[in-house]
Amino acid sequence: MNRKILAGVAIAVVGVVGVSAWLWSGNSSQKNDITLLGNVDIRQVSLAFQDSERIVEMRVEEGAKVTAGQVLAVLDTRTLELQAAQTEAQIEVNKKALLRLRNGSRPEEIGQAQARVDAATTDAKLAELDFQRMQSIAEETHGRGVSRQELDRAAATLKAARAKVEDQSMALRLAKLGPRSEDIEQAAAQLKASEESLALLRHRISLAELKAPTNAVVRSRLAEPGDMASPQKPVYALAIVQPKWIRAYVNEAQLARVRPGMSAEVKIDGLPDAS
Repeated sequence: MNRKILAGVAIAVVGVVGVSAWLWSGNSSQKNDITLLGNVDIRQVSLAFQDSERIVEMRVEEGAKVTAGQVLAVLDTRTLELQAAQTEAQIEVNKKALLRLRNGSRPEEIGQAQARVDAATTDAKLAELDFQRMQSIAEETHGRGVSRQELDRAAATLKAARAKVEDQSMALRLAKLGPRSEDIEQAAAQLKASEESLALLRHRISLAELKAPTNAVVRSRLAEPGDMASPQKPVYALAIVQPKWIRAYVNEAQLARVRPGMSAEVKIDGLPDAS
């Protein structure tokens, strides 16, 4: 068969077949022909999993022809699937937390906060009346009708009641304002982080299927079901049979006569009558 080759191209040799090639420039004179000796090279691909896990399936044997995208081996993905389910649940929690912050306080919550303010205000008024009454008794009796400890206790109760009114009023103002923008942004960031974690787990699950990158022939089967896979440990070696490359060697005297695009006739040592 007629082939066009480019002299001087180096490709790693996996399997070799001896060939002879005659290059010619288009001139019918045989003095312009060049005879070169070389090899037919077959390139190899070593396939390994990107994750470390137990192999559960090895689907093809040595010598089998495989097509691009065909699944050759499968890892155990049960741990990754459980982690993915856990992350999906966390995403739902984060979604609800973010929704609650974005919606702000419900009218019922604001009403409840207002009721607490009203109750605290009433307690403060009662405490103030008690303190004033005891203070009046102490003034009228020159301290004999009410002890100093009772008067101090009433004053402390009034102070605590007024502080509670301030606390409940602040809670009511915050309920009306709703959550801060920083809290909403933090919740949104937590949701995004959970979603990215789930995407990573799903990507790792997809990589548990080792697929052929191109049409090829299985040259070596290097693992079995039950073996522990790792990125450093190839599982299959594939020989890429198409396209085939011929590597020929040109000496210094012939090099000046070789140029890209020259036609070549190739003969194989095992089939000397074929070309």
